[in-house]
Amino acid sequence: MTTRTLVRGGIVFSVDPDVGELPRGDVLVEDDRIVAVGESLPVQDAQVVDATNRIVMPGLVDTHRHLWQSCLRQLAVDWTLGQYFEHMLLGLGPRFTPEDVYAGTFLGAIEALDAGITTIMDWAHIMRSPDHADEAVRALRESGVRAVFGYGNPLPPPAEWYRKDVIRVAEQSFSSTGDLLTFAVASNGPEFGPMEDTLVDLELARHLGVRASMHIGVGLLGRQRSVTELNRLGLLGPDLIYIHCNACTDAEFGMIADSGGHVSISPRIEMQMGHGYPVTGRLLDAGIQPGLSVDIVSGVGGSLFAEMRGTLEAERGRRNSDALSRGEALSELGITARDVVRMATIEGARTLGLDDRIGSLTPGKQADLILLDIDLPNLSLVNNLPAAVVLADNHNVDTVFIAGRPVKVAGRIVGHDMRAVQRLARSSRDRLLAGWSGPGYGGSFRRF
Repeated sequence: MTTRTLVRGGIVFSVDPDVGELPRGDVLVEDDRIVAVGESLPVQDAQVVDATNRIVMPGLVDTHRHLWQSCLRQLAVDWTLGQYFEHMLLGLGPRFTPEDVYAGTFLGAIEALDAGITTIMDWAHIMRSPDHADEAVRALRESGVRAVFGYGNPLPPPAEWYRKDVIRVAEQSFSSTGDLLTFAVASNGPEFGPMEDTLVDLELARHLGVRASMHIGVGLLGRQRSVTELNRLGLLGPDLIYIHCNACTDAEFGMIADSGGHVSISPRIEMQMGHGYPVTGRLLDAGIQPGLSVDIVSGVGGSLFAEMRGTLEAERGRRNSDALSRGEALSELGITARDVVRMATIEGARTLGLDDRIGSLTPGKQADLILLDIDLPNLSLVNNLPAAVVLADNHNVDTVFIAGRPVKVAGRIVGHDMRAVQRLARSSRDRLLAGWSGPGYGGSFRRF
């Protein structure tokens, strides 16, 4: 039996140029798909969702987040990249049990849903055993989020079981084409391990027919010219996602563009941890439309609205600084609010290889959509629709649908006992931090 839902009377921001924007429009959903977008759709026998004083738009897409760290939120807010490696990856990482991975991944997925993020790439470089992998996948599935599970090795060298288990998890847990979960390989890449390990990861990903994602061009490590070397080896391709790319050269951006590759950027973390200045504008100049990502909620908050703002501010700061250094003033800013909304929706979907399913309110696509409340003081007048989205925040996310199913209604997550989620997260956090002392933790700092 077909289930029909009519989202009625909202400000429709479709992110599809053929559908456009409607001051007052409807979105009709049948089962898991959008079937029509328009004004005053003549629909009967549908459950009606009143979208009055709501912006109706595609769900947001986060192209790279380490969900396993969610129970350690805020811990790395004052850390450099070196401190992050020492204390998170080398210090706390080995403490994680499969149960801790489940707790962090589940909490992080719920946080994403609450923030209007309907699709997320879980860059899970915490696979210390097959059980760790199984618990990460279980958490994603039980949360209800749409996710790309990036199976990752914590640090080189990979365990002897690693290669076999990548294939096991991909074939055992990701065989259904209609699933909300898809699979990818999260490779350390040649800057964080031997090139031989990267070659194995790429071979695995291409054997499985999935994307491979890797951190590239990060801080001083980026001087290795990894993209140039991968290009020399003939390994670039449209199935690769390069994360950050701050130290990449313009020539390397040309190589990525020519090969059809994709880039995920995280301007807030990049500026904090010394990856290098965000390369948003340089990517756009090279013809590369990046996706956005939060990266780590242990260092920054989990809002993709904040990431959109950070992306705009960083790129505008670069352009203005360059102009002032030439003794000039810009006549226009270049990058726009509409640009970063696209990065957080359709370009993010394209980065993950999901743009045929999600990323815009296009008839035929999956019904991943969110409603933003403009009755709240921060959005009580909408004079510029893309700007209103960029200047929104998590508390404006009133309703969230994934594949036509409501997961947040009237500002509250549905289908989950949030007190139980918090108890599980607190228990994991307390165990992980028992007896641990690191920068910014200890002394006057307490757990709450």
